[in-house]
Amino acid sequence: MKHKTRLSLFNNSWYKPGKGFLVRTFWYFVNACLIKTAHPFSFLRIFLLRLFGAKIGEGVVIKPSVNIKYPWRLKIGNHVWIGENVWIDNLDDVSIADNVCISQGALLLSGNHNYKKQSFDLMIAPIIIEEGVWIGAKSVVTGGTICKSHAVLSVASVAPKLLEAYSIYQGNPAVKIRERVIEV
Repeated sequence: MKHKTRLSLFNNSWYKPGKGFLVRTFWYFVNACLIKTAHPFSFLRIFLLRLFGAKIGEGVVIKPSVNIKYPWRLKIGNHVWIGENVWIDNLDDVSIADNVCISQGALLLSGNHNYKKQSFDLMIAPIIIEEGVWIGAKSVVTGGTICKSHAVLSVASVAPKLLEAYSIYQGNPAVKIRERVIEV
């Protein structure tokens, strides 16, 4: 007998986003009105993210129309570029090291659902992006993924759980296609 998904059984009461209802509600409006908008002021986005608990280094550029679920679950190193329309759906911690480029339209997705369970349970896991990584435009990085130093995830690719250091990945699911060589 095949069982069916029953969303009425879904229960994520165990999940704790890390801040109270009022802070989350206030963040929702700040994010919608001042972060996700098309204004060109990266410094304002950074100021507001820090105000809500994000740890952000120096020389960070956050382009217009970026969407961030919970800033208090976000750590960004120095000299990081985050492109237009990037969505950081960080139900769990997302750590981005120095000199990382996350190109336009990329999705960092630390939460998902267990399709094997009737109740479609929520599953979360952190994302770690090490120094010098480039996440290509329209790519997806899922929870539990570690992108090792200077790895590249090419355009419109979906990361496997590990991107090896100095390697270039492409496809869905992404596979290693060659080594990354950085010229001086």
